[in-house]
Amino acid sequence: MIDKKAIPTKLLWMDLEMTGLDPNEDVILEVAAEITDFNFKTLANYEAIVSQPKEVVVDRMQKNTWWADYPENRDEFVSKLANGKPSQQVEGELISLIEQQFGNEPALLAGNSIHNDRNFIKKWWPQLDLKLHYRMLDVSAWKVFMQGKYGVQFEKKEIHRAFDDIQASIAELQHYLEWFAHGPQDG
Repeated sequence: MIDKKAIPTKLLWMDLEMTGLDPNEDVILEVAAEITDFNFKTLANYEAIVSQPKEVVVDRMQKNTWWADYPENRDEFVSKLANGKPSQQVEGELISLIEQQFGNEPALLAGNSIHNDRNFIKKWWPQLDLKLHYRMLDVSAWKVFMQGKYGVQFEKKEIHRAFDDIQASIAELQHYLEWFAHGPQDG
C-alpha cells in the first residue's frame, strides 16, 4: 500500500503530447518522463511514441487547429506512428520505472499545466494513475504568481515535444527559485 502522506523525495516530471486537449476524444501520441531529486539532478528518464491508428490521429489533428501552427511536429508524429509502442506497453514501462525509482513512495507528478496530462493519464493509463501522489507540482501555477505579483517572465521556446517541454519546465521552475534566492528587486 502506498503511503500518500509520505514526504516526497523525488519528482516525476512528465509531459504528454496529444492530438488535442480532450481526453474523451483525443489520444496520447508521445510521453517523456524524467525523475529528479529536489535539486533537479536527473535520476532516470523515459521517452516513447505511442502507436495510434493513423486515421484517428489525422482526423483529430484536423479538428484541432492548434496543430496547424506546428506542421513539423504534426508531420513527424504521423510519420512515426507505425514505430510507436502500444499504449498498454508504454503504461507498463512507466509503472516499472516508477516502481524502480520510487518504491513505495507515491510519485509526485510535476510539469507545466500538468493537470491536463493527469486527465489523460486517468483516462488512458488508469493503472499508472494509481502510482501517482494526489498532489502535483504544476509550474504553470508558479508562472501565474510570478507574472501577476512580480512581473517576472520566463521565455521558453514553443517546441511542443515531450522531452523538450520537460526540460523547459524544469528550467522555468529553477528560474523562479533563483529569482527568490537572489531576492526580489522591487515589490
